[in-house]
Amino acid sequence: MQQSGPARILFVCLGNICRSPLAEGVMRAAAAGAGIPAEIDSAGTGDWHVGKAPDPRAIAIAARHGIDIAGLRARQVRPDDFSHYHRLIALDASVLRNLRQMAPAEGSARLELLLDHAPDRRGDDVADPYFGDDAGFETALADIRLGIDGLLRALTKAQDQASG
Repeated sequence: MQQSGPARILFVCLGNICRSPLAEGVMRAAAAGAGIPAEIDSAGTGDWHVGKAPDPRAIAIAARHGIDIAGLRARQVRPDDFSHYHRLIALDASVLRNLRQMAPAEGSARLELLLDHAPDRRGDDVADPYFGDDAGFETALADIRLGIDGLLRALTKAQDQASG
């Protein structure tokens, strides 16, 4: 897919209070650190938490890793997201299936799974930590970092090819 301007990426999970805001925060920091211009956001397929801050455990785990997601607010995926963003990146396979069903015919975004960008993790889900303990948030963050490291490599390669 040809894209112009900054990479536009939307991370998507179920309610947009755990995994996708973590992914948004990690990607913002990683892109800034790598000098990759990017517009990053997150959303959920469901509307249960619209307008709410991320789960306090997600905020805490992000903060322990130097990432501030406290100011983010949950929103639901909108039809125009499928044409505004270059990539809608699902945190698990069920979310990816939902995105495929929600996608309008005129949508141009690439729909993909985050861990498809991580070595030896193709098809894997970032487990939803919502109903678990703090350890689940640590595991989710580690998986998110793996996926984003691979995504960042792909974006850097694409940027290098476009400029040279």
